[in-house]
Amino acid sequence: MAFSASLSSPLGFHTHHPNPPAFSPKAPPKLTTTTTIRPITTTFAIPPLSSATAPTFDGTTLAVIGGSSVAALAAVLSLTDPERRRRNQAEEVGGDDKEVVREYFNNSGFQRWKKIYGETDDVNRVQKDIRLGHSKTVENAITMLTDDGSLRGVTVCDAGCGTGSLSIPLAKEGAIVTATDISAAMVAEAQKQAEEQLLAGKDDLSPAPVMPKFEVKDLESLDGKYHTVVCLDVLIHYPQSKADGMIAHLASLAENRLILSFAPKTFYYDILKRIGELFPGPSKATRAYLHSEADVERALQKVGWKINKKGLITTQFYFAKLVEAVPA
Repeated sequence: MAFSASLSSPLGFHTHHPNPPAFSPKAPPKLTTTTTIRPITTTFAIPPLSSATAPTFDGTTLAVIGGSSVAALAAVLSLTDPERRRRNQAEEVGGDDKEVVREYFNNSGFQRWKKIYGETDDVNRVQKDIRLGHSKTVENAITMLTDDGSLRGVTVCDAGCGTGSLSIPLAKEGAIVTATDISAAMVAEAQKQAEEQLLAGKDDLSPAPVMPKFEVKDLESLDGKYHTVVCLDVLIHYPQSKADGMIAHLASLAENRLILSFAPKTFYYDILKRIGELFPGPSKATRAYLHSEADVERALQKVGWKINKKGLITTQFYFAKLVEAVPA
């Protein structure tokens, strides 16, 4: 989920509780960037337009673009045809968005995102910034989950687990985790990371964490019932028409709460995304869809759920809306 935004943009959360708990995620290791966190009573300020990158391309940094250029850029963008490129991607793998995503994250996308989600220094400036943004999203999701108390014994489905960046910390907290991903390569890597982090060096004095149950499944194939369902940085791969059904399905699996992250659709972010589409990199192989908060909220309301908390996570090349929904 790589887009341009302000690195110093605040992260705040709306909540319907009269005295919401403070939201103070831990700073990620080896990073010195800090984020000001405060409750939000009005809308988020739009950060200055500085640079942009497409959601999935590698190593391309665009020239600085002044805010006064937006109108001219919009006119140029209207002449482009990113849909043709997207159709060609789908035809190459003989399927729709889901098959494009499966193919990408089992091949070149796996290698790219394994580096981004990992700790290797073999990443460029954009990838390192996306790593920071994703880690903030994970940390804030964990804070949401632990705000109501201990996770010990709580069943959690991590839908779209990637390399286990959320599943493994949840297991360390004592949660009973089912972790799934459309990519077999991602699931294998998550399993490997979990074994190394949860089992290696385990002493006999403290209780052993329960290993997450890893499975290769797409969102539509998920079943069962869980206290909480979490789906981070996945909806960007699907249009709103399909996202509505996926949100409804995920809500049907959750008994108490559903946590989602998505790339918010605004005029500003939509322009940045379309600028990026003018400069597709060699590894650009998945479609990227933005979703308005209103559309996500309507999808939840249709199945009897409401947004309880929400926040915005931004770095220079990453932005995501994070929401917690509960039964209405």
